[in-house]
Amino acid sequence: MNSNSFAPVIAPPAILAKAPAMDTKTVQAMDSAHYIHSFTDHADLATRGARVMTHADGIYVWDSEGKKILDGMSGLWCVNAGYGRKEIADAAYQQMMTLPYYNSFFQTTNIPAAKLAAKLASLAPSVGDRSFNHVFYSSSGSESNDTNVRMVRRYWDLLGQPQRKTIIGRINGYHGSTMAGASLGGMSGMHAQGDLPIPNITHIEQPYFFENGLPGESEADFGIRAAGWLETKILELGADKVAAFIGEPVQGAGGVIIPPSTYWPEIQRIVDKYGILLISDEVICAFGRLGHWFAYEKFGYKPDLVTFAKGVTSGYVPLGGVMVGNRVADVLIEKGGEFNHGYTYSGHPVACAVALANLELMERENLVGRVKDDIGPYLAKRFAELNNHPLVGLAETCGFAAGLVLVKDKATGECFDSSLGVGMICRGHCFGNGLIMRAVGDRMIIAPPLIMTHAQIDEMMALILRCLDLTAADLKQRGLWSANL
Repeated sequence: MNSNSFAPVIAPPAILAKAPAMDTKTVQAMDSAHYIHSFTDHADLATRGARVMTHADGIYVWDSEGKKILDGMSGLWCVNAGYGRKEIADAAYQQMMTLPYYNSFFQTTNIPAAKLAAKLASLAPSVGDRSFNHVFYSSSGSESNDTNVRMVRRYWDLLGQPQRKTIIGRINGYHGSTMAGASLGGMSGMHAQGDLPIPNITHIEQPYFFENGLPGESEADFGIRAAGWLETKILELGADKVAAFIGEPVQGAGGVIIPPSTYWPEIQRIVDKYGILLISDEVICAFGRLGHWFAYEKFGYKPDLVTFAKGVTSGYVPLGGVMVGNRVADVLIEKGGEFNHGYTYSGHPVACAVALANLELMERENLVGRVKDDIGPYLAKRFAELNNHPLVGLAETCGFAAGLVLVKDKATGECFDSSLGVGMICRGHCFGNGLIMRAVGDRMIIAPPLIMTHAQIDEMMALILRCLDLTAADLKQRGLWSANL
């Protein structure tokens, strides 16, 4: 099928569920009075009023004022199959009418959970001596990474090495916002609240060449050097104390930080050398985002545990989990007895039914292959054109995720003072002109739905360019930037 004519089956507007009629001010007032949001300054929100989203279709969402917005972030990295997919909604309805809930405790299962576990095992490729035949379910990426901590420490306990407790993550990595998830991540703003990280979790620097590369250093050499920070940390802590290393294939919330091609193979060599478990957090990167069902295949490494969530259901209902590699699963199952860990909603039948419908849809429409061979390369070609903009220091893509850096001086790569909030200025112009593009500091990022056509990519790129021009003009008017357009 020609991608320019690609037309996923979206529910007709006549049958799309409509939000109850309610004026924006009323909703904002209720929201401000009662709803504590994630990652939000509520004093600031009260002065502005929340943006109220009412409905969605394909790659677009609409707010309560009737404004149509191109969703360049797939909701929150998750609506891979796009909005309004009737077959996914039907799967949820049918399962709710059959078995809306039952728990997975007490030696009990349900049909969708068992079928999905088998399906995920079939999609997760074996690499070398690693295979993935087992799944542990949760409801989110955060819960899944908490599960990883429990599994990793239980694994070493069972092998008679209980002193192996320390897990190494990366500065600016993101692994959720629970106590363990936020600790595994390396976000300083999160660590500042709640006395984090918890004990036995530490971090190394991120593989961000634009920020951490040395003058004259190649990306390939930087990738080796950046991976070497892991070995340095292992030796500092003592190899017999280190349980695992966790990383995102491409850092998502950190700003779509794409590591050099040399990075992950060298990480693999280091963890193999010291016998350390490797956790691949693919909450964002799995299920087609990078043109593969699982991103470890793209980068050529062999994880022991793979965190997933988001795209497994295209965000239609909450579901997460851990793909448990044979190295860990064999020990837990054969030696572990009862694993005292789990969640009320582990293997929720409705969530698993939705995931099965979503994965079937993705296979039928070859969304993963389209990202790898068609729309991913086309996005890369178009996004690279932004390198010509005077405000852009670097524009890069990986699969169907992309990021660009806003810089004060294009020739030297000098960045703006972070206190100026240039990224948020740009983000404001994006929302104001019908585009959702996220700001991570002064790095602007996108991760659109995987159903986009070439024409829709062109539409998105025109919006991005317009918003960059408006940001540049705005900065000049404020006296914050003097480069010539």
